[in-house]
This record gives sequence, C-alpha cells and structure tokens, in this order.
Amino acid sequence: MIAFLRGKLLEKSVNTVVIDVGGVGYEVHVPLTTCYELGEPGDEVALKIHTIVREDDISLYGFMTSHEREIFNLLITVSGIGPKSAISALSGMGADEMIAAIRDNNLAKLTSIPGVGKKTAERLVVELKDKVKTFGAGTAKGSVADDDESRPSSGAIDDATSALVNLGYQRQSADKAVNKAAQEGIELDVQKLVRRALQLLAKG
Repeated sequence: MIAFLRGKLLEKSVNTVVIDVGGVGYEVHVPLTTCYELGEPGDEVALKIHTIVREDDISLYGFMTSHEREIFNLLITVSGIGPKSAISALSGMGADEMIAAIRDNNLAKLTSIPGVGKKTAERLVVELKDKVKTFGAGTAKGSVADDDESRPSSGAIDDATSALVNLGYQRQSADKAVNKAAQEGIELDVQKLVRRALQLLAKG
C-alpha cells in the first residue's frame, strides 16, 4: 500500500493533483485546503496517503498531516460516506471544526458542509461521537484553534480569489464568493475564506 508520496507537483485542479515521483505521475484526490497549501506546479511536495484498492480501481487520497488523514479514515467508516464524499466534507469544513461539531451534536454546523444533509449529519454524530471523544486536536491551518485570527485584509481576499481561480473557478464567480464570505463578518484567514467561498459556490 502507498502511505506516502514525495515528488514534483505536475498538475492541480479542484480536489485532484498529479505528483511526479521518479517519472511516474500519481493522481491523488485531496481536500481543497491541501490543494491550496501544495503551491504551484513544479514545486516539491509531500503527502500522507490513504490507498483504496477495489477490484477495478486503485485510488489515492492525500493529506498534509497525519491528523487530517485519521479524520478521513473515521469519516469513511460512516454508513453512506465514501472516500470522495469524505474529501468533499474536509474541503467544506476544517478537520478540527468538524470533530467539534460532531462532539457537540451540532447538526446545523454539519449540514453547512456542501453535500451533507440532515440524515448524513445525524449518522456522523451517531456513529462517530464516541470515537471522537478523545480525539486529539490537530495543528493544521484552519482548525478551531485559529478562530481568534484577525479579520481578513484586502490582501487575504485577493489571495483567496487567486487560489480559487488556480483551482479552476471563473474569476468573477470566485471574486463574488470570496467577498460574500468576507462580508459575513466571520474572523477568517485566507484558507477559511477559500473554504467558505467553496461552500457558497457549491450552493450556486
């Protein structure tokens, strides 16, 4: 099983990157925040990998931290949540923020994640609440511990818009979503702006 990849970033799009390792290109599914943190094509990158082998397919899922990979592993144990759904969920909400919502039985918070309806949110709480009681907090950017950050500057808004454009969104749509996210009055950094904008874009 592939558990780690280090190589050159060849391509990236929304939730998918290609990494060149010794001349072999590995397609890896990643959360939006991981995609954003990886930098630009040509950069050296390293990812923690979860490999899923099926009869007709081998899929790789990549994360910047072991903590995020552990939460992904928890999510895919929930009935009705597959690997791609788990990646989408981690794109829509920070890992530690999601764990806190599950612990607190905060269905409203969980249903704010694109693609997570009330029934799925209820399953997350029922099936994971006991498992996450002693789950340690991570140090990844965008976690609950970052909530005391300052209001985004215009530079942060510009950076968030550029990140979405680099991920394949039209600049006009990206700019509108990022500005709407900033106007909600939530204390956000660049990655939180990107995550919230993604939620707004997913809702259309």
